[in-house]
This record gives sequence, C-alpha cells and structure tokens, in this order.
Amino acid sequence: MRLKELRKSRNITQIKLAMDLSTTQNTISRYENGEREPGIEELIRIADYFQVSVDFLIGRTDCPQMYPGTKRGI
Repeated sequence: MRLKELRKSRNITQIKLAMDLSTTQNTISRYENGEREPGIEELIRIADYFQVSVDFLIGRTDCPQMYPGTKRGI
C-alpha cells in the first residue's frame, strides 16, 4: 500500500493523518508497516483524503486519478 509514500510526499505526520481520518496514530503506523490491513471503508476514506483511486492506493495501478478517462457527474 502507498499510504506512507502519499503521506510523506505531502509532509503529513501520522498523528495529523490519524486525526483527520478519526483514527489513531498506532493504526496508521500499523497500516504503513503492513501489520494491519484497512477495511474497504477505511481504504475509501484514505483514497478520498489523498484524492487518489483505491486501486492506486493499494498498488494495482500507477495512475493516481480517481476516475481515469471519465468525467465526473456522468
């Protein structure tokens, strides 16, 4: 998962991210270290927070766009 990469590229601390996502710093640390995997709702919240697709977040694509090739609202 690209959580740590995304967080660091935006200069966000684990504590700030945890507060923004209504979780704990320990949970963020475990996600980043692979000790715990987020559920689908958490993945969606994280992807929305960073404005990337869930597929990008979990490494299934290198395209960070949320809706590649489509227009929002259609």
